[in-house]
Amino acid sequence: MAIYESEHTKFMREWMEKHPEQIEEQKKGRALWWDKPQELDSQARAQASKVPVKPYYYDINH
Repeated sequence: MAIYESEHTKFMREWMEKHPEQIEEQKKGRALWWDKPQELDSQARAQASKVPVKPYYYDINH
């Protein structure tokens, strides 16, 4: 059974093989946008401060 691979994925895989110097740039970009340190205290405060929302927000009868 063949596994489907899109043309874009093939292109990126081949391009990264031809340009190995870009791997470090890729890691920097990922760290900039995605790999952020998690602050458990601020996450806990945000979770604790949530206000319950009515099932249908615009229903004035409930």
